Amino acid sequence: MSGERISVLQVSSSFATGPRQGDGTFYEFRTYTVKPDKMKDFLELTSKNIHLRTTHSPMVGYWTAEFGGMNKAFHIWKYDSFAQRAAVRAALAKDQEWQEKYMSRMLPLLDKQENEIAYLVPWCELGSPPKDGVYELVTFQMKPGGPAVWGQSFKAAVSAHIKTGYTKLIGVFHTEYGLLNRVHVLWWNEDPDSRAAGRHYAHEDPRVVAAVRESVQFLESQQNFLLLPTGFSPLK
Repeated sequence: MSGERISVLQVSSSFATGPRQGDGTFYEFRTYTVKPDKMKDFLELTSKNIHLRTTHSPMVGYWTAEFGGMNKAFHIWKYDSFAQRAAVRAALAKDQEWQEKYMSRMLPLLDKQENEIAYLVPWCELGSPPKDGVYELVTFQMKPGGPAVWGQSFKAAVSAHIKTGYTKLIGVFHTEYGLLNRVHVLWWNEDPDSRAAGRHYAHEDPRVVAAVRESVQFLESQQNFLLLPTGFSPLK
């Protein structure tokens, strides 16, 4: 074309997931709704046998919901690839001890099982708490369009909360399988009262107010859970 040069504008987002991440590591979020009168039995059975499961792949954390939902157990598992997860699931199906001691006894205690696959956003590393505490999982359903549309303003809102210092960020996860345009943010707090006091302070911080006002234009809905770590959870 007569020497005409065509330049291609490459658009990228610091909130990208999937192939644009540095590696293939992903996280499976599993939520079990336990029958109302069976939570004690469920936790005792899981505590006794969870070591059979963690020999196959690493667990990030295991919690029960205190507020935001009832009779729910929430756990996160880490995988290096989808091939690894498939191999783990196949090995679990063949693990007679796991099937007999846990699965056959656990499944009758449940009303419902749900799972999602999510990536850590590229600008966030998985954190660890300074000591035992409580966790808040906040789920944001963002408007369609993906992180190219809302990623930067969402990151700014998260960063504004971090700068207040009242809470510690554990991870920001973008769903790959499940409801799309969904982001989970996992926070750590010393206890529910310190979380409440910190939120009150943050809502009066002009930095937070400005960042949230910018981000909320892309928000469709949000939900949160206060999570208590189990005795066998790696994240306490």
